[in-house]
Amino acid sequence: MDAIVSRLGEVYAELPRGERAIVRVLLDDYPFAALGSLRALADRAGVSPPTASRLFDRLGYDGFAAFQSAVRAEAREHDRSRLHEFVTRTPDTHRAAEDLRSGLDGTLDAVTEPQLTAVAELLAEARGVWAVGGPLSELAAEYLVRQLASLRPGARRVPESASERARALLDLGASDVVVAYDFRRYSTRTATFVEAARARNARLVLVTDAWESPLAAHADVLIRLPREAAGPIAPLTHEIAVTELVLVATAARLSPAARLAELEQLTQVLR
Repeated sequence: MDAIVSRLGEVYAELPRGERAIVRVLLDDYPFAALGSLRALADRAGVSPPTASRLFDRLGYDGFAAFQSAVRAEAREHDRSRLHEFVTRTPDTHRAAEDLRSGLDGTLDAVTEPQLTAVAELLAEARGVWAVGGPLSELAAEYLVRQLASLRPGARRVPESASERARALLDLGASDVVVAYDFRRYSTRTATFVEAARARNARLVLVTDAWESPLAAHADVLIRLPREAAGPIAPLTHEIAVTELVLVATAARLSPAARLAELEQLTQVLR
């Protein structure tokens, strides 16, 4: 992992809102967003140049020019490393497995007991639970609903079409919970539905990445996964792992043995 990208991820949660906006722009288009002017970077983030400048001071650089020099130096080193790897590499599935295991450990460690308790209470007590995700994270939303529906009634996916979503919103209220999975690049369709649900006083559990979905400010419970969950392949693995934790914690509050037994009986009848 690039050291500068890693550092940006580490400090993100502690930054003021304006500086977070700068970090999101940098990470969404790294390293290219760092190679223009300070004003261009600030304009992309919708903040003032002094706000952007404060971020680089906070990171320990002697101004934006020093930050750019560090980005260029790291990019050159990264290119050299990639060239060496291309020339010398051999298949290393063991290393890939170790990387996946390490990333999963970091993700699971990032979910605290108080967070799990809060989510489990919401999912156990809600009148209805609706799950929604983006282009890939919708698979985690589907997994949550399939498993949760075995534990309690009223667990549903947010439908795809606008008309069906509108009908779902008609019946949403303060007794309902929306579970949203939202990762870069953040889904505008997810945001639109969640904001409409929140306007009707539905509760929100948000699972997002290190840089945080714009929906973070609306969340009753926010689960923020580390940067390792934001790669091109790993996200679903991490999201499913966190969903498993949520399901186990929820099941402990529902005592679903009788429901599960009836489900198994019905399954056998219908085969």
